[in-house]
Amino acid sequence: MFWYRFFKFTVVRPMVRFGYGTRVFGAENFPREGGAILASNHIGALDSLVIPAMMPRPITFPAKAELFAPGGGLGHRFIAWFLKTIKMVPMDRSGGRASASALEAISDVLRDGQVVAIYPEGTRSPDGRLYKGKTGMARMALANDVPVIPVGISGSKSVKGPLGIPWARRPVVVIGKPMHFTAQAVTPGNSKVLRWVTDEVLAAIQQLTGQEYVDVYAARVKTGDLKDGGADAFVVPRPGGGAAPVIEGGGARASE
Repeated sequence: MFWYRFFKFTVVRPMVRFGYGTRVFGAENFPREGGAILASNHIGALDSLVIPAMMPRPITFPAKAELFAPGGGLGHRFIAWFLKTIKMVPMDRSGGRASASALEAISDVLRDGQVVAIYPEGTRSPDGRLYKGKTGMARMALANDVPVIPVGISGSKSVKGPLGIPWARRPVVVIGKPMHFTAQAVTPGNSKVLRWVTDEVLAAIQQLTGQEYVDVYAARVKTGDLKDGGADAFVVPRPGGGAAPVIEGGGARASE
């Protein structure tokens, strides 16, 4: 972690804290030890810079596997070197064995007592609203029985700064209390349990940010059938909202 700490404390944190004017609330909620998953909303390209810079512990972000691939220009090779140096985990999203191996690598990080950061929405919000979460975050939390730390970020959309460097104007990061799902961890692959956990985490994030919630995946609005409009029809007060699935004999069913 030497290079991670070196870049964080000599370059990134000073820029984010004093240059961007970032404020953090709820730092006392962040666990000081043990594996955990940080789950945040995702509204700007600078989120992955601002959030880890202001956390009290090192954060591992899964990064697209393509960024680690050899070849390409000087910029690509520098990014690949930098990601490897600060111990980011390559995430292969092609499915099958490759994706399973990537999830196992993330589990290794959690078992080692470290913190993994994930955007449950899967992509940046197209309009600043909060969108339906994917269940991969819940699957990892339950499989490793680690707490989820909800984090809300606002004001991180980038503007052109000095020398053309991407800049942000006074981002705010709010850290919620860790959420524990040990009771649900006995059925880590149950689809109803995964959806319930995901919705509960997204609801906690919504409480931190005050965002309007749209109950569809953001990808549908960015590139899918809702690209030209129609997402407003899916606005609801909060994600999920039902009772926790009742677990009986190693299985789970929805509570009545």
